[in-house]
Amino acid sequence: MTSLNKDQIKELLPHREPMLLIDELKNIKKLFSATAVVNVKKDSFYVNGHFPGEPVMPGVLIVEAFGQAAAALTAHGLDKSTYDKKLVFLMTIEKARFRNPVIPDCTLELNIEAIRSHGRVWKYKGSAFVSDKKMADAQWSATIVDRK
Repeated sequence: MTSLNKDQIKELLPHREPMLLIDELKNIKKLFSATAVVNVKKDSFYVNGHFPGEPVMPGVLIVEAFGQAAAALTAHGLDKSTYDKKLVFLMTIEKARFRNPVIPDCTLELNIEAIRSHGRVWKYKGSAFVSDKKMADAQWSATIVDRK
């Protein structure tokens, strides 16, 4: 399978609306890379307060979407018995750059790549685009932990 819809993503991640930000994961290369799709809507939960009259998707939510995409990529690539009863938590965020504001009523595409893994710790990098225009990029680390 080279793509996952939102219902399939929900099978891999514990996130639910309004915090489940990614709508699709496509172009999946097992445990290596994928493109996440985030449909940034005019009625997204943050629009009224960030900023009234001139809404912008908060940079922290772009980073969260990067993390969700990476967690889904990793969970999808691991053997189900290995990932069962696990969670992926962000550990570090590095080199995050926000180049252009992400305005609601657009499709944000996050190209992510797993750089390396060591046991339960994974390192990723990604770039966010709207219509081929780079909006943000970052590197981050995450760890796989047991669910309580």
